[in-house]
Amino acid sequence: MTDKQIFIEEMKTRTKKFAIDTIKFCETLKNCNSSRVITYQLVKSATSTGANYRASCRARSAKEFYSKLCIVAEEIDESEYWLQLILDTELSSNEVVLTRLILESNAIIKIISSAKSSMYKKLN
Repeated sequence: MTDKQIFIEEMKTRTKKFAIDTIKFCETLKNCNSSRVITYQLVKSATSTGANYRASCRARSAKEFYSKLCIVAEEIDESEYWLQLILDTELSSNEVVLTRLILESNAIIKIISSAKSSMYKKLN
């Protein structure tokens, strides 16, 4: 397996773990109307991050790959937004997990943004 293939598999695993950890975390939020809405949005964006990363790995062209990476970047950024909202509104008493998820979303954003930037340069 090449370094690139190893990286791809690690990112697939990482984005899937982020989705799973986010789903489990959402089950611990305070039970109120606002947390239900936020949970719905957060679970959608967190799971979409991994699904679209996997789709980018099956892209048929460089342009399609770039397009899928853009979606991944949007979804992980949205996930971080919802996590920050949970923090700011104190909907969770589990700050340790919440902080870990925010840090992980930020790390994934940086990785995907770097990949997007590199691919943009190759395309132009």
